[in-house]
Amino acid sequence: MSTVVKRDPLDVARESWGDEMPAWVEALAREASQTTSAAAADRIGYSGPVVSSVLANKYKGRLANVEARVRGALMGETVDCPVLGDISRDRCIDEQKLGFSTSSSVRARIYRACRAGCPHSRIGGKS
Repeated sequence: MSTVVKRDPLDVARESWGDEMPAWVEALAREASQTTSAAAADRIGYSGPVVSSVLANKYKGRLANVEARVRGALMGETVDCPVLGDISRDRCIDEQKLGFSTSSSVRARIYRACRAGCPHSRIGGKS
């Protein structure tokens, strides 16, 4: 019977990214090392396999999307929302995904702002 040795996520990232490892990948690797890859994934709103593939520098999706979530959730990056004021970058992304609601005037204002040229909006291929 073979024993599977679990490698430290920070070591995996260092080996995979080398000297070119971005700060946000290091932040993700540190979170995964201090907790678990699954917990780090949950914190940024992605799956464990996505975190593993990012750390291994093999992610085939849009790294910019993962980066934005890491910068908000793990690195404290904020944006100035025209409706809510200073919010974390990951919350901004979450707010953009929510639909229009007539039951909340704030929700309706956020919906419109995200689609009316907000510089932080990713709707329609922006930023």
